[in-house]
Amino acid sequence: MIKPSGIAPAVLMEGIEKRYPAGDREIRVLHGVSLRIEVGEFVAIVGPSGSGKTTLMNILGLMDSPSGGRYELNGRDVARLPPDVRAETRGSVFGFIFQRYNLLSNQTALENVELPGIYLGMPALKRRERAVMLLKGLGLGHRLGNRPNQLSGGEQQRVAVSRALLNGGGIILADEPTGALDTARGRELMDRIHALHAEGRTVILITHDPSLAAEAGRVIRMVDGRILSDEIVRRKRSADSSPSTPEEEKWQGSLPAPLPPSREKNRLILLGDVMAALRTALRALRANLFRSFLTMLGIIVGVASVLVMLGIGEGVKQSLKLSISGRGANMLVIQPGSKTAVSGGMLTLGDADAIRDMSHALRIIPDVYAMQILRYRDRVYACVVCATSKDYPEAMARTIVRGSSITREDDDRRAPTVLLGMKPYLELFPTGDDPVGRHILINNAPFLVVGVFAVKGSKMDGRDREDDLAIIPIKTGEARILRNQSLTEIRVEVDDFKNVDLVQDEIRRRLMILHQVEDFHIYNQAAQLEAAKHELDLLQFLLASAALVTLVVGGAGVMNIMLVNVVERTREIGVRMACGARARDIQLQFLTEAVVICLIGGLLGVALGVGVAHRITVWDSKAVVTILPVLLSLGAAFATGILFGFWPARKASLLDPVVALSSE
Repeated sequence: MIKPSGIAPAVLMEGIEKRYPAGDREIRVLHGVSLRIEVGEFVAIVGPSGSGKTTLMNILGLMDSPSGGRYELNGRDVARLPPDVRAETRGSVFGFIFQRYNLLSNQTALENVELPGIYLGMPALKRRERAVMLLKGLGLGHRLGNRPNQLSGGEQQRVAVSRALLNGGGIILADEPTGALDTARGRELMDRIHALHAEGRTVILITHDPSLAAEAGRVIRMVDGRILSDEIVRRKRSADSSPSTPEEEKWQGSLPAPLPPSREKNRLILLGDVMAALRTALRALRANLFRSFLTMLGIIVGVASVLVMLGIGEGVKQSLKLSISGRGANMLVIQPGSKTAVSGGMLTLGDADAIRDMSHALRIIPDVYAMQILRYRDRVYACVVCATSKDYPEAMARTIVRGSSITREDDDRRAPTVLLGMKPYLELFPTGDDPVGRHILINNAPFLVVGVFAVKGSKMDGRDREDDLAIIPIKTGEARILRNQSLTEIRVEVDDFKNVDLVQDEIRRRLMILHQVEDFHIYNQAAQLEAAKHELDLLQFLLASAALVTLVVGGAGVMNIMLVNVVERTREIGVRMACGARARDIQLQFLTEAVVICLIGGLLGVALGVGVAHRITVWDSKAVVTILPVLLSLGAAFATGILFGFWPARKASLLDPVVALSSE
């Protein structure tokens, strides 16, 4: 054994034990192993299968923890290191060369080599430059973009060596490195290992082959978990001595200098971690597109359902708002009957005159509605006839496209004039003739058509109420058609929305003086609109909540698939941990994949939901999808990914590195 020098040894073990529980007893694998390895040594640990050499290597590489004893790495007590620091130390100090290469199958050679740099916080550009340099130095400059299944066994091993060198770690752990190689490739790899040792790296070779062990400067033999012998077989070469073979000289000259590890985290590096996790997530989705789509299907349907339900509710709300606002949000409507019984009261023109001189009241519009038969030549049509004042068109924001409106003079002299809505006009004059100046019959009484309303387009209960009517002067209606002094309603247009309540109180006071009893009720259009919106909001919430159930079911499907992914990719997790990944790095990786699945599903669901919503009509109202429901749906998809991806991600992060790496 090399004598202690003035600096701390690379490895110092005292009384290391390893026990595994087996039912009600324990299996002891290591029995008080004590070992000291100096910086720059080339040590081979040999022994038959089951001798404990692999377990010892796992403890050396911080992949496993001893059950007892003391382990110092470069002078630091390993037992005192928190889990994240152990992972960072594993990634920065050690370079692992595995027997089965342990390359990630869905990543290129370059990406496999870059892996340790991601977890060390190495900037992306620097990480890539060093990986390219290493691969070119080992003769793989033309294979940077190839995946492991496109490489030969020797090329895969060279990629594994390059990955072990990326972090510039001082200790190389090689576990049966030539076990899967033929003689020529095995010789080539050993030459590289000698070149690494010649640079000053500490090399620990685990093997059962005595001929390979003989190439080390020191051979430790293990049997049944104990060190049987520890011999120096040849003098350790110094870092600046010449290689003993041309092959060693070739590989030594091609390797870059060691890189001092750094784990200083800044925002750019953190962003790089997220971007690396995102790229890996997209690559994992591409690896199994059909399964990924089936996983997303629940999210797609859930998001689309939410959007459609919210779009239907929004469309109905806008239609209702348009209908009520068309009558004026600052409009009060007085109708006969109390709030509890809408019959029994009566409104007259005298009531309208009694409130006509109120302050803040712009227009007083008495109305009488009745269904009447309209005739023009051989065409007959039934629609609502409204006897009202000349102010009706302006107060109700109705545009006249042909002719003119009824006038005060028409009302004063009870002139038989009529203003047609678009629906009766088209029914009576289907060829598009100009009706102005022509006479039609209303309840067998002749009326002169003076104009035609433009299309209003407001639909309620399946009828175009604003378009399916005819307007005549109020006094004309009483004298010639309706012969009824009871008004259907009195509309009061207020000058300003803020004065609506004031005018409403004044109307109630004046009518109470006339009637002596409140046999009328007053509708506040703004209050009515607000109440209707509240009810529709509640309905919309219930519909969206029902649709969210589908999203939750989709989230459960995502969690199930992610748990399957953890099982299928356990070995990958072990490789990442061996390269320095901390628990939170693994958790970030799998959580990112869950979020990516849900967000892509959310985007597809938005596209589907918008397409379906644009083709749906409910209660004569088109579904309307606004930007807010889209953002809420995507937010819900993102939250679903976080919520249902957390447990699989946590399960992956809690895997034991040794167990994960040894899984098939």
